[in-house]
Order: sequence, then C-alpha cells, then structure tokens
Amino acid sequence: MAAVPDIGAAEPRQTRSDAGVAVAVRDVGKRFGAREVLHEVRLDVTPGDFVAIVGKSGCGKSTLLRLLAGLDAPSAGSVSLDGVPVAGIAAQARIMYQDARLLPWQTVVDNVALGLPGKRAARREQALAALAQVGLADRADEWPSVLSGGQRQRVALARALVHRPRLLLLDEPLGALDALTRIDMQGLIEQLWQTHGFTALLVTHDVSEAVALANRVVIVDAGRIALDRRVELGRPRERGDARYAALEGEILDRLLGHPERQVARVA
Repeated sequence: MAAVPDIGAAEPRQTRSDAGVAVAVRDVGKRFGAREVLHEVRLDVTPGDFVAIVGKSGCGKSTLLRLLAGLDAPSAGSVSLDGVPVAGIAAQARIMYQDARLLPWQTVVDNVALGLPGKRAARREQALAALAQVGLADRADEWPSVLSGGQRQRVALARALVHRPRLLLLDEPLGALDALTRIDMQGLIEQLWQTHGFTALLVTHDVSEAVALANRVVIVDAGRIALDRRVELGRPRERGDARYAALEGEILDRLLGHPERQVARVA
C-alpha cells in the first residue's frame, strides 16, 4: 500500500505518543426526560487505543459518542479528555456518521476544507493532502453527487482527518455500504489509525467489524457496560482464523443472550 501523505507538511508531525487523547468516563448517566439511556457508565481509553462499542439498537452507544464529542452533556457523572472535563464541543475530536453529510453545492475538496483556518490556497493544499490519504485526490473538483456511497464516506473521513484529530469517533460510518466496500474501508481506517496514532472509538452493530478493527470490544446493554473484552489478535487480522471466529462467536452469544453457548465455548 502506498505511503500516506502528510497533512500540513509545514507543521511538525505528531508521534503516536502525543497524537492520541486519553478518555475517561466516570459514572456517566444520561436521561432524556423520564427515559434513562446511560446508567453509571465507566470507561477508560488509553491514548492511541482503538475501542469498538457494540450493542442492540437503542442501548446508548451513539449517545455515549455524543457525550465524548461534547455535542451533549451527561445528566450525571463526568467525561474528560486528557484529564480535562468536556464542556462544549471538544476541539480535539471529530465524529464521522453513517451518512457522509457532504454539502451538495460544494466540491469534494471544498467539503474537506470546511472549517480550516488560513487562506484559500493553503486550505486547498491541506484538503488535497487529506484526499490523497483516502485515495480521492483525483476527484477533488467533482461534486458529491457523482460519487459512490463508499467514495462519499472516504470524503467524510478526509474531512475529519484534515483537522488532525486526537480522538476520532466513528458512529456506524460503514453501515450503509456493501460488503466488499465495507471491508475495503475497514482496511483504510485501520491503516490511517496506525499511521496517525489518534484514539479511535467505533460504534457498530457488526461484531466482525469490531473484532477486525479494535483492540477492545465493549458491549453496551440497556445503558450499562456489560462486557469489556480485549482482542488478543495480531494485525492484520485474518478473518478465517479460528481465534477470530471464536471471539466473534463469544461476543455474538453475549449480545444475543446465549450464556449456555459461552460456557460451551470455554469448555
């Protein structure tokens, strides 16, 4: 795979030790009216780690990401990044959604450059470097409407990367893609995470995706953390590997509520 171009070559390149942010969630609760979405959630993520959060629809996964991004505030407890409480939008974080959310009246490169400081030429240069990282530099001056779903998500990823985030929050960004495009995007996300060293939290319904990408898989059930499992597999992950399949099965059994199968796997 080709080397990843640097974004903002004039600035010192971050190393893995200072690129990622430490995440601390302490006894967090979140209510919407009378409905409790999160209850006494505790989670620690070390700088540069990759954590996948899985769970059934409505369990509170996406709400947790919004709290980390500063898009919402907890009803109880605290969320901090590098020991600093999150109050308002977290400048060091970027979030990527299932929908690319591109502006149709802006070109690809202008979508990526949105929010960057400086003169137009400098913003364009940084945006082009980010597009090169996701393999779309040659589509920079096209409109989002002519891109495929996978290409639009690559643009959304470039838009996040151009700000050099220390925390990348991924809210089911690959959920609407076909199987082959999804696997290709998983590989790209893994490569960029390894290159830049940002902390990554991925919300997904796809257990295989969680095992493929993450160092830890966290299950959220009814607003609580029900499992926090480290993935003791090397990289790149081999989907046909027996240990990969066993871990995927273990997590699925826990999600679907089949404890007897978990006992059988251990035995």
